[in-house]
Amino acid sequence: MGLLVVGINHKSSQVKVREKFWLSESQRYEALHELTHVPGLREAVILATCNRTEFILWADDTGQAIQAVRDYLAGAFAFVEADWKCFYRIQNDEALVHIFRVVSSLDSMVVGEPHIAGQVKSAWTQARQAGATGLYLDATFKKALSVSRRVRNATAIGDAAVSVPYVAVELARQVLGDLSGRKVLILGSGKMSELSARYLISNGASSVLVTNRTFQHAAELAEKLNGVAVSFEDRWRHLAEADIVISATGCPHIVLDREDAERVYRGRQGRPLLIVDIAVPRDIDPAVQEVPGITLYNIDDLRKTVEQNLEGRRSAAQEAEAIVAEESDTFRRTLASRRVVPTLSALSARLEEIRREELERFCEEAGSLSEEQEKALEELSSRTVGRIAALLGRELRDRAEAPEIERMMAAVHRLFRLPQPSAGAQGEV
Repeated sequence: MGLLVVGINHKSSQVKVREKFWLSESQRYEALHELTHVPGLREAVILATCNRTEFILWADDTGQAIQAVRDYLAGAFAFVEADWKCFYRIQNDEALVHIFRVVSSLDSMVVGEPHIAGQVKSAWTQARQAGATGLYLDATFKKALSVSRRVRNATAIGDAAVSVPYVAVELARQVLGDLSGRKVLILGSGKMSELSARYLISNGASSVLVTNRTFQHAAELAEKLNGVAVSFEDRWRHLAEADIVISATGCPHIVLDREDAERVYRGRQGRPLLIVDIAVPRDIDPAVQEVPGITLYNIDDLRKTVEQNLEGRRSAAQEAEAIVAEESDTFRRTLASRRVVPTLSALSARLEEIRREELERFCEEAGSLSEEQEKALEELSSRTVGRIAALLGRELRDRAEAPEIERMMAAVHRLFRLPQPSAGAQGEV
């Protein structure tokens, strides 16, 4: 039994691979339902962001759980063997450290970016609503979010508001120089779109247009930005007028292909156009970069700018890594000791059952007892059973991290004829 992460991220693969395995909210619900019905796979959370798709699992048999994820991917996507090589499989202690690093933004493309904790919390909430989590993952994610808060409070890693949209705008400044007076078109109306627009405005952009398939959403964002909402159907004309396009729609398909881009550029009279596509799956067909006069960057192209930004954060990142190591080591021991709790609960109930049966048998055989005698027998038998339970409990807790703990718990279950703990057994960690 143990913790497992099966995933793909910006370090293990390019965006052209990652986008194949990005899961929408409805797909995540379906995947959670499918995986938690696999025998022995007890709990699951699925995290899907622009830079990672991860299956975080608690399972009786991690090898069987890995195969279950692979089977799901093979059934849900155009899956090939080369794709599987991009997926990492991390177990137990390493998996715990990985989760804490992810939530603390130490594994993000932009180290210190502030959004990952919220994305993780949303993923956990979705899994809980789907009935896919229980004792172990609920405790793990609760602790991971606590560690993230400590990292932000105790280090300077989050002092500057750096994120993927921030880096996208920094890239625009490197390509175009001064952004004053530039006309901007934002494709999409989500959080990434809003942040991108705000950074562009703070760098001098003169006008911001917002378009989205749902016009009302575009209008709401445009109002926040003192910009202008335009209809999605009319985007071609505004693309022809813009200097910078930031695309982050969240659509599962391309919204601008090469043919569209060529038509747009014919109306620009030779003026260059910069497009930064920070969406996963990508919004912009990669072939658009072949159109003369259009410069296209996707999320993987932000790496150089990200690395420059990281130089000033290395000290804070090292401090954060030390916090994560300390917290994960402490919590690992807590989680290990918690694994024996269902067995101890079942043992206590069984011993109490035996005590009651034997006390009733003795009273029947001994005949009438005084109130004082009954009280004395009750106290004596309770102390005896309590001591036995405490001795066994101490032994199991002390060996909770030992390799033989599973065999020991199995022996206790067999010797005392205990029922197997249910997959949904709850408690506090």
